Amino acid sequence: MLSEMKNQKLRNYLLMLLAVSAISFAAGGCSSKKETKGPSLSGDEASKVYVEPGKYDEFYFFISGGFSGQVSAYGIPSGRLLRVVPVFSVNPENGYGYTEETKPMLMTSYGFIPWDDSHHAELSQTNGVPDGKWLFINGNNTPRIARIDLATFRTVEIIEIPNSAGNHSSPFTTPNSDYVVAGTRFSLPIENKDVPISSYKENFKGSLSFIKVDKESGKMGIDFQIITPPFDYDLSHAGKGPSDGWFFFSCYNSEQAHTLLEVNASQKDKDFVLAVNYRKIAELVASGGKGTMGKTRFAHNVFDEKTQTAATEWVEQVKTVNAADLKGMMYYMPCPKSPHGADVDPTGEYITAGGKLAAVIPVYSFSKMIKAIEGNQTDGEIDGIPVLKYDAVLAGEVQNPGLGPLHTEFDDKGFAYTSAFVSSEVVKWKVATREVVDRIPTYYSIGHLTVPGGDSKQPWGKYLLAMNKITKDRYLPTGPELSQSAQLIDISGDKMRLLSDFPTVGEPHYAQAIPADLIMKNQVKIYKLSENMNPYAIKTPGEARAERKDGAVHIYLGAIRSHFTPDNVEGVNVGETVYFHMTNMEQDWDIPHGFAVMGNQNSEMLVMPGETCTIKWVPERAGIYPMYCTDFCSALHQEMQGYVRVSEKGTNVPLVATGGK
Repeated sequence: MLSEMKNQKLRNYLLMLLAVSAISFAAGGCSSKKETKGPSLSGDEASKVYVEPGKYDEFYFFISGGFSGQVSAYGIPSGRLLRVVPVFSVNPENGYGYTEETKPMLMTSYGFIPWDDSHHAELSQTNGVPDGKWLFINGNNTPRIARIDLATFRTVEIIEIPNSAGNHSSPFTTPNSDYVVAGTRFSLPIENKDVPISSYKENFKGSLSFIKVDKESGKMGIDFQIITPPFDYDLSHAGKGPSDGWFFFSCYNSEQAHTLLEVNASQKDKDFVLAVNYRKIAELVASGGKGTMGKTRFAHNVFDEKTQTAATEWVEQVKTVNAADLKGMMYYMPCPKSPHGADVDPTGEYITAGGKLAAVIPVYSFSKMIKAIEGNQTDGEIDGIPVLKYDAVLAGEVQNPGLGPLHTEFDDKGFAYTSAFVSSEVVKWKVATREVVDRIPTYYSIGHLTVPGGDSKQPWGKYLLAMNKITKDRYLPTGPELSQSAQLIDISGDKMRLLSDFPTVGEPHYAQAIPADLIMKNQVKIYKLSENMNPYAIKTPGEARAERKDGAVHIYLGAIRSHFTPDNVEGVNVGETVYFHMTNMEQDWDIPHGFAVMGNQNSEMLVMPGETCTIKWVPERAGIYPMYCTDFCSALHQEMQGYVRVSEKGTNVPLVATGGK
């Protein structure tokens, strides 16, 4: 036994050496400079990505910002950056997280958290097809899920996830977006408490949160949490078609290690994919058959489009149910070690997983899984969850899928595309036969990839976007850190073709894409001034004013090309809290106005047509403070400015606001 353990550790060590060597080779770390920076090209690639001036791209691609905490929207095939949508991180470009209206969006049970690590973008679906209404994105570090309204490209809701950490297998959605999920990467003591880390196996648990989404408003709420064995739940996807009603989660660290996981969580040949009959569980919980309400405290932040103001609701309890109490509703399927992706093909019959340290890709059959359950073909159980026999649920294995397979997407022709991190390539294989039919190198160390609609019932199989972790010689150098890379690949023919690459914002993980016309038709172009219900809004320049109320100075500003009303304010005292409430009175598309005042310690604010925003300012010394519009709005943009006079306390200068009308 001891000898076998030593041999297993030696095999793991050699496998890791191989992975490190391959990464170094792929990134050029152990070789001289390449003479070529890519595959041979046919010569017409430029024409396939060129979008002439005045024309629109065919697709929107939404790429997670990773450590930036944001989401980026790109037009494809051009690769043009269209918008960075602030989600979990404050954004001085437009005042998100700085204005009084948006500060509550970043409130958590840990306080105001102005950053997170966003990994997985997920489009809302109707009947298993992306519908262009909402985009969900997860925050890993302080577990949260956000919802972006694609009519405005704004974050309108963020819900914190209790009993969770490293919210990674998230926020993947069901075919009608009635649920999104949040699976924990780091297991924790439930109702987190002070225990020895060495008591991991006794005190730590995983959790899978099922968040209900209102069909009309999109508003989210945690319906229930499943408390699971303390594995690391990595990625997930919902079933569809025959597998509709089930969710599939990849998980690793079945060893339940708590230190040096690169060795201690790679001891076993297989980890698992967890199959969860969430619909049956939801019905059971709703009927009162299972689940208990537990004490907790988490923030639910919602942006009210009518008042244009966010508010935080504090939730004090959550319903939990133990996996051991869900007999017949949860099953582990063995999977080659350290799986990442858990991906379901468009038919809903096949589920794939990518074992990062595996030499094959397992493809499970949903129908075989059901037969295995009915025939009780199991190899024991883990904390009450049966483990199905590997051969009983397996449709087959993809042989030679590249080193380090991670994540798989699908097209509309029956093919799958898997990213291979270590060998830096995309591998194309036929779902029905598991036969590899093509492969193309990426530059370098690809993580996720995406096909428009590639995790849905209706892929648009024209393009594939590879998101790479290392760029090395791809772009002009920018010091020790280089940009991450996205590479656009044509998958419309038998052979994959590299068309272009472009740098991305932050570190991209997962992305999703949709035809542009599904989003364009719903775009909000202005906020109707007549419907502005912000309590500090003004509807005409005649309402502009300055007043002292509740111990603070409130300045009600109107902005219109090309002046502020008022544009001179006197009577502010040193140390007073000043709120600038600015209403953009324009009713024309794409005419925002900005606002900044000298010495402000947070940010500017960018105010859309018909919108009201508020920025807080506390002047620390007497003097004259210029204020101005920060967004070029007209030929006389430079003239859109004014002054605030700040006097020492006790000087009794009257508070007056003049000019601009």
